[in-house]
Amino acid sequence: MTKVVYQEQFLSYEEQINLLKNRGLLFKDEARALNLFECISYYRFSSYWHPFLKDKQVKIFKENVNFDSIFDLYKFDADLRKIIMAEIVKIEIAVRSKMVYILSLSNDSFWLENEKLFSCSNIYASLISSIKKEIDRSEESFIISFKKEFSNDIPPAFMVLETASFGTLSKLYKYLKSSKEKQEIALFFGLLDKAFESWLHSLVYVRNICAHHSRLWNREMRISPLHPRTYKNQWLENKQIPNNRIYFILSIIIYLLNIINPKHSFKQKLNSLFLKYPSIDKAAMGFPTDWQKEPLWNGNP
Repeated sequence: MTKVVYQEQFLSYEEQINLLKNRGLLFKDEARALNLFECISYYRFSSYWHPFLKDKQVKIFKENVNFDSIFDLYKFDADLRKIIMAEIVKIEIAVRSKMVYILSLSNDSFWLENEKLFSCSNIYASLISSIKKEIDRSEESFIISFKKEFSNDIPPAFMVLETASFGTLSKLYKYLKSSKEKQEIALFFGLLDKAFESWLHSLVYVRNICAHHSRLWNREMRISPLHPRTYKNQWLENKQIPNNRIYFILSIIIYLLNIINPKHSFKQKLNSLFLKYPSIDKAAMGFPTDWQKEPLWNGNP
């Protein structure tokens, strides 16, 4: 396809609202919309009005679409990201804890320095380099104290993994050689290692979307987690569910929370969110029509 030069002129807030009005969007309160554009931006909102367009080429809105409906979708997505982020943090902490315990007990506290535990020397070198940078940037008092008192290149793993990013943690697990320890970590979370590795990678991806306040609710995921072939606890009975939508990720979070904290309230939080925003198109999120019949979603762990 031949590329062309971008030539659209930047518009003032008033011009942005007039453009949307000319495309058929209704406004109950233009002053409020203008204030929202000042604080959030026209371009950020633009990804939320696509479902309301009748013609996506010329960007004409469907009949009787009000700006408030778009803002509701924006708020729903922000609330969804917030509750997902809070639960991913709990999963991340549990993964850190289990990796430290199993690998330190089987090896020693300095297993991160043992290149033989990892499957690729080049990637191992890159990971250790990243870890050292994270340690150098760390302002944690236990890291600062360790560096003052000890001559070790890297602190023990139980310290390092408290400062490592979730992305680094996911890579460390991925590039561990296949071993009983790697399998033991995955089995704690009710999975085999390949599925667990894939789920970690996807959760890191979703966490980054949330951290950057990007649209999530109807996103087609660039990184798709594996459908597990073997699992310890209740999983989705419908095996035809696409794994590139947020419904699959939400199901992963529920599954892992059922193991980490069987009394979690994540499902209740999601149901409250759906009640708060009843017009949300769950099908666009990957939810099947019978999602409430899934034991994972309607039962106890």
